[in-house]
Amino acid sequence: MLHLNNYLQVYSIIASEVLLLGEQEDDLEFEDLTSKVFRIVAENGKDGVLQSELWKELSLTSRDGSRLAIRLERRSLIKREKALENGRWTYKLVAIKLPVDTNCIEQAPCLTCPVEHMCAVDGIVSPNTCTLIENWVLGEVARTEQLINISTIGKKHAASRS
Repeated sequence: MLHLNNYLQVYSIIASEVLLLGEQEDDLEFEDLTSKVFRIVAENGKDGVLQSELWKELSLTSRDGSRLAIRLERRSLIKREKALENGRWTYKLVAIKLPVDTNCIEQAPCLTCPVEHMCAVDGIVSPNTCTLIENWVLGEVARTEQLINISTIGKKHAASRS
């Protein structure tokens, strides 16, 4: 009888470990899915994405999708805003913390400046008086304004067609 009890205890421990490993694998899959959801929400920027559309795109149940959204909301990565879409309530998922985009600084003149080694705030060459930086910043501002105008025109056009 003692031998049987030992066997049952070992079996119970092994079964528990197998269950824990299975849960860890599920957690890892859920974590990968959480990252994927955040990436999609972040790609939609400040406009966000409807939760119901995202779940359809990822072939998730509403329950699983809601859990993912709540997980991201608890991490303060997204906010869930209640929205009425086609007569049904859903949530709009909007990224709070957007990943840093390095595209804006990749074209900075400082990265390839031939006199960068002499550049200092109080030096002969200074970022405060650099025409290369000034032209680059003005170009970025103009490009951003142009993108905003294009986006605004597109939204007005879509609204007028509705």
